[in-house]
Amino acid sequence: MSNQHGHKARKRFGQNFLHDPGVIEKIVRSINPKPEDVIVEIGPGLGAITEEILAINPRLQVVELDRDLIPVLRTKFFNYPDFKIHEADALSFDFSQLATDRPLRIVGNLPYNISTPLIFHLLAQAGVVQDMHFMLQKEVVQRLAAVPGDNNYGRLGIMAQYFCKVQPLFEVGPGAFRPAPKVDSAIVRLVPHKELPHPAKDLKTLQSVVRTAFNARRKTLRKALAAMVTVEQLQSLDINDGLRPENLSLADYVRIADLLADAKSANSGADEVSND
Repeated sequence: MSNQHGHKARKRFGQNFLHDPGVIEKIVRSINPKPEDVIVEIGPGLGAITEEILAINPRLQVVELDRDLIPVLRTKFFNYPDFKIHEADALSFDFSQLATDRPLRIVGNLPYNISTPLIFHLLAQAGVVQDMHFMLQKEVVQRLAAVPGDNNYGRLGIMAQYFCKVQPLFEVGPGAFRPAPKVDSAIVRLVPHKELPHPAKDLKTLQSVVRTAFNARRKTLRKALAAMVTVEQLQSLDINDGLRPENLSLADYVRIADLLADAKSANSGADEVSND
């Protein structure tokens, strides 16, 4: 499916170009860009959202992987000398290098085929981010915002909520895009916490516990986490080992991870003593 610029949406980049002016306006209103903001757009496509933001913030930066789109964007926005295009893969791009004395505001109509790993990549850089506004598959937004007990609750939601406040904003139907995707979309706002509500002693341990638990989400905690934690350890935290991974809150997972982190540091301390 080509468009007025003769660019064909490419399946391997998961491209669906936004063209509905009403939806574009609603998204930009939600972002509420200011002239002084440091705004980075991921995957600008044909520049539908880019155009509206540039009119307010002429120093907008974009990250685009499809090199065929770059001349289209350069031509379309030639009268914005401070507009900057980074030809790069957002999945490996170091966003923190763009942060100045101001934190980043990141926006994007994210390709559905890479949205989950891309969100994890961005969460790891949440320390330099003011907020993020993304168009995602509706189901991904439901997973980001899910609470314990929801079918959609899992690793993505827990880790997103560890770093950010998650606010689903509104849904967008397939007709707003060319080509029309086979799924509904939604806009979500992620705002990194100024102070983490449940800081873990060791982030890697927390990530490992959550990943292990949800790799066996149909099993009880006793079985799902058998390789990491004993029934006695779970009981010492007043956590019922007969529950399933989807029944535990972020705070519960942090408590399990902290117990393991403490045990690990106690063991390494004991090793040091025995080696002296």
